[in-house]
Amino acid sequence: MIVTLLLILLGLALVVFGADFLVDGASAIARRFGVSEFVIGLTIVGFGTSMPEMVVSVTGALEGNADISVGNVVGSNIMNVLLILGLTALISPIAISAQNLRRDIPVTLGVTLLMLGLGWTGGGLSRIEGVLFLLLFAGYIFWSFKADSADTEEAPGKSRSLFMAILLVLGGLVALTAGGRLFVDNAVDFARNVGVSDKFIAVTLLAGGTSMPELATCIVAAVKKRGQLALGNVLGSNVFNILLILGLSATIMPLSFAGVQWMDGAILVLSMLLVAFSAWTGRNHKVDRFDAALMLAAEAAYLAWLGMTL
Repeated sequence: MIVTLLLILLGLALVVFGADFLVDGASAIARRFGVSEFVIGLTIVGFGTSMPEMVVSVTGALEGNADISVGNVVGSNIMNVLLILGLTALISPIAISAQNLRRDIPVTLGVTLLMLGLGWTGGGLSRIEGVLFLLLFAGYIFWSFKADSADTEEAPGKSRSLFMAILLVLGGLVALTAGGRLFVDNAVDFARNVGVSDKFIAVTLLAGGTSMPELATCIVAAVKKRGQLALGNVLGSNVFNILLILGLSATIMPLSFAGVQWMDGAILVLSMLLVAFSAWTGRNHKVDRFDAALMLAAEAAYLAWLGMTL
């Protein structure tokens, strides 16, 4: 038991330090290449923190288990917005840029609706639709870099060499992945040893396991006042999960949406509508602490519903 607790603490330490390295390295790369921290969060950080979802979903597709691939993406995207963005904005409200308003939030909402529309009306995603998702993903990344004006105010930070910045990003991603796995595996063992039910473990620890890199990275970004990097990480991870991960999984093996219930889809759409509401209303165009409280309340209600229906 003591060894398990020590491994949990070691996993948490790796996650925290990994997130710190990743945020510093990503910010340094943004300054070095003259692009906005949002785009770096959307691409480098978003891709890196989505790797656990990638592994779980692609493995599920290869093994012919579409429920794992689709359920993992839907659950992670809900958690990314309601829990992770909610906690991040609770620590430090996140300003919404003009690019976010015109491009990033509408695109994320659009691909969410596209995924649910194709998945439910067609019974799932075919290989052709998987290829379409991959093409849309490539187009969105190209558009993001091409349209990025890098007009966001540069956050203060140490000037680092490109080699050191890349080393920080890679080291941060390794520490995040290893620490997250170490934390989840040992937390599950500890919970079972003290008599916590498997159903509760599934709804909480296992559901949040693949989202831990995004959670740690966004919280560290919020503490360092790099809200655009955090927002880019969340929206980028959601776009990655839908277009790249589901696209690749569906190309390998057509995916069924039979396991996605109406409540799952409704909460997923609601999560993006809350972001849009935060962005398009009020004078400040930001995700503030009131918006964060709404997101966290919605996440708590969803987890309670899951706990009752599992």
